[in-house]
Amino acid sequence: MKRKSLSTVVFEGLLDQIRSGKLGPGAQLPTEAELCGSFEVSRTVVREAVARLRSEGMVVPRQGKGVFVSEAPPGSFSIPDQDLEALPQTIALLELRLGVEVESAGLCAERCSDAEAAAILAEMERVDATHPDPTSARVHYDHDFHLMIARGSHNPQILDFLGYLGQQIAPRLRLGYIILPAVKDDYFDRIHAEHGAIVEAIRRRNPDQARTAMRTHLTNSLERLRALAKAAKAPGRGSI
Repeated sequence: MKRKSLSTVVFEGLLDQIRSGKLGPGAQLPTEAELCGSFEVSRTVVREAVARLRSEGMVVPRQGKGVFVSEAPPGSFSIPDQDLEALPQTIALLELRLGVEVESAGLCAERCSDAEAAAILAEMERVDATHPDPTSARVHYDHDFHLMIARGSHNPQILDFLGYLGQQIAPRLRLGYIILPAVKDDYFDRIHAEHGAIVEAIRRRNPDQARTAMRTHLTNSLERLRALAKAAKAPGRGSI
């Protein structure tokens, strides 16, 4: 079996402490130096583990004070490992995600603050500005953008669930699925237009339009992935 990385060991150790209640909501994480000592790892390893906790909504940094457990940290979801071993199961997970994210976008349009709407726009611009080398462009994965919308819904269960799904889906989409150079620009342009429709609906505080735009985006994403599966030349690898 492949050995876990040190950052994963630290991440899982801290995650266990959060889920067990040893580090409860609002609790401050030990300092970097303390974590380095307790786990016997370097500062770089600790920072990687904490960054992963932060990306999944488990902890939040406070300027000049430290890092604290989220007031409503994600819980635990379980999907059997065997359900993640093939692209069809990944597609099934994306179908599951679709229903939740459509409502997430609608709630975000209703509930998010002006600052959150501006942050979602900024994240879209950051993500969509990334155009990989045409010889190795991977399937576009915009998990952080979608998580920001989930946070804007002000429903911690939605954020929890989507954070979990992201852990399962992201590694699979980042490995081996290549966008052909001839269609790369059109691929990214279409995704940017879909993202733009979602953001505009949120900024206009129009829940129905936000739901429609998110459904369109995720449905199109599913169709792109199905096309990828159809074009796959070998198990776990393909191009579109």
